[in-house]
Amino acid sequence: MSTRRKKTTQPNPRGSKAAHPAPDAFDERLARHHDELRWLYMELYGNGDMFAELIHTMRYYYDERPKALRALDAKREAEGAWYRDQKMLGMQMYIDNFAGTIKGVEERLPYLERCNVTCIHLMPFLDTPLDKSRSDGGYAVSDFRRVRPDLGTIDDLAHLAATCHEHGISLCMDFVMNHTSGDHEWARRARAGEGEYMSRYFFEANPAVIERYSRDVPQVFPTTAPGHFTYLPELGQSVMTQFYPYQWDLNYRNPRVFNEMMYNFLFLANQGMDIIRLDAVPYIWKELGTNCRNLPQVHTIVRMMRMIGEVVCPGIALLGEVVMAPVEVVPYFGTPEKPECHMLYNVTTMATTWHTVATRDTRLLRSQLGAVCSLPASYTFLNYLRCHDDIGWGLDYPLLASWGQREVEHKRFLNDYFLGWAPGSSSRGALYNADPVTGDARFCGTTASMCGIEAAGFEGDAAKMDVAIAQDLMLHAYMLTQSGLPIIYSGDEVAQVNDYSYVEDPERADDSRYIHRGRFPWELTERIDEEGSVQQRIFDGLQLLERVRREDPVFSAGARVWPKDYSDPAILWIVREVDGETLHAVFNFSDQPKTVWMPEPAEYTDLVAGTNEEVATVDLPAWGFTWLKHIW
Repeated sequence: MSTRRKKTTQPNPRGSKAAHPAPDAFDERLARHHDELRWLYMELYGNGDMFAELIHTMRYYYDERPKALRALDAKREAEGAWYRDQKMLGMQMYIDNFAGTIKGVEERLPYLERCNVTCIHLMPFLDTPLDKSRSDGGYAVSDFRRVRPDLGTIDDLAHLAATCHEHGISLCMDFVMNHTSGDHEWARRARAGEGEYMSRYFFEANPAVIERYSRDVPQVFPTTAPGHFTYLPELGQSVMTQFYPYQWDLNYRNPRVFNEMMYNFLFLANQGMDIIRLDAVPYIWKELGTNCRNLPQVHTIVRMMRMIGEVVCPGIALLGEVVMAPVEVVPYFGTPEKPECHMLYNVTTMATTWHTVATRDTRLLRSQLGAVCSLPASYTFLNYLRCHDDIGWGLDYPLLASWGQREVEHKRFLNDYFLGWAPGSSSRGALYNADPVTGDARFCGTTASMCGIEAAGFEGDAAKMDVAIAQDLMLHAYMLTQSGLPIIYSGDEVAQVNDYSYVEDPERADDSRYIHRGRFPWELTERIDEEGSVQQRIFDGLQLLERVRREDPVFSAGARVWPKDYSDPAILWIVREVDGETLHAVFNFSDQPKTVWMPEPAEYTDLVAGTNEEVATVDLPAWGFTWLKHIW
């Protein structure tokens, strides 16, 4: 077992710096980044003393970094983009729902290894208010250095990370940068009137300023949490709360906020985190007179964060959560010369995928994939079918309009389809943040329920179940065909369906996202070895797809990838090509069988069936797919 030095006390940034007579890895890395880091810091803050404190404290966290993690840093530096390895497969989970505690997750590692998981994304686990109605699912953090007591301790987290590393598994966590809980020590001291801590947030007493923010800045949750400020009668002022009233927005115009949040970031990295997800990163810089989204200063902060990580803990990767239009997402990669995030969520492709399921029309998805595939090869996306959050219909409506689709009506159709109200739909789920005035809403549901497994099981309809399972597996095969890091939501591997019990819990009833955040059904894992069960068919189907992706060179990160035009709009055709090998991945997004003509009759290897034969046409059943490889 790995041994670790543990110090959780905050360093004294103003203390004297220990002597380091011989240059080490920290000095060498800092030399590469110092000038740019200082230039950006001074451009943003103009405070040399605070910059000196930052560098001093970075050295502290480097010195405190356990030897095993330093060795992992060196290995990953030598490898390069380790997170792009084709063997990478993520699984996202809530600790309490999956295994109760952090120690419980460690005990369940054999199951995760059976699922081929090489990266575990632990949903928010830092300390948060006990009242779930004020925790936002863990995104209202009250202490960045303390684990929620019911989940375990920071030592449990470090132990889990060390054990995962011994098994070749990485850990991903959420770093909530934009805000703290109103219960955080900074917020409590600000509420008591301490000026230093009030300056770490945005306090405003002038109604005209508040009104201007309200005019210029879009609301995050216009129905469930309208407005941008929350009034505090004890201070006679309002504090900015763009998300929920109990989440106070941090003021990154204050260098103390930036420094302290970077120290929290490095502290968590030193517990063994491998991928750190930057939550709501486009929102972190606010400027009166702007929409407070994606401002240039945000990119300065992310670039500095990237460099700080590369100096202290270069084995980690930054995953940006940028739920914006594609034109606003891509800049968070930075440039090859000045990179920002290592990875970004492929949000628009995810939403477009479900649009394609509902419409049986792949044209928009082809366009989206074409745009993604045209980006520099170093740009890495995290691909997923669903996550802990809702599905927002942020589609390319100008393109849809050119095909006769109108935004409001189309969003209504999509929600009706996935609610199971539209003809031909077996989907089940719930709306989220529905606006009765505009009719706009987002959608929530598990993959299995959205594919019809829930409805088919309830009705006892074996034929419907066959179609639903085919759709589920086809969508996973399509996700695994894309370049980047694929991630599965815990429970999807055993066809977990919606959990409607959340409506009976007063602390969760108002948040329909809990419909797909149910407790992991361990009883279903007992059925994955039961021949013919839904769980066996889904689990084994995924096992096969994951093995092929892990082992065949056409799925390597270096492959060229592009969507191929095809006359039938229900057919999505993706080509992967590397070292004289070509994969034709063809997907039928319809409930009708299709015959597809190959570019030319030739011998192909069916990677799923494991056969080799001359192929001129392929017959795809409803929601079917094929992976055919041709070697030139």
